Amino acid sequence: MENQKLPNATAVLILGIFSILTCCCYGIISIILGVVGLVLANKDTKLYTENPSQYTNYNNLKIGKILSIIGVVLGAIYLIYVVVLFSTLGMEGIEQMQQEFIRRYGK
Repeated sequence: MENQKLPNATAVLILGIFSILTCCCYGIISIILGVVGLVLANKDTKLYTENPSQYTNYNNLKIGKILSIIGVVLGAIYLIYVVVLFSTLGMEGIEQMQQEFIRRYGK
C-alpha cells in the first residue's frame, strides 16, 4: 500500500505561519487562524494515530500545530495589551501618545 499525505498538514502549517504574522492585528485574526489550525491539527492527529504507517508528512503537522499554539498565545497577549491600553488611557490618551511619538521621532 502506498503512503499518503495527511489531508490538512499543509493547511495547518500555513495557518500557523499566518497566525504568527497577524498577531499585531489586535490579536483577533491571529487567535482565529491559530484555533482553526489547532482544530485541523487535532483532526489529522487522530487520523495519524489510527494508522501511523499510512501517512508520511506528520512532521509538517507537528510544526504547524506548534506555530498555531505560538500564534494563539501571541495574539492573546496582544489582545490583552490592547484592551488594557484602551481601558486605562482611552482613545484620547492613545491619540496623544501617537502625536507625541510623531513629534519626537518624526514621520
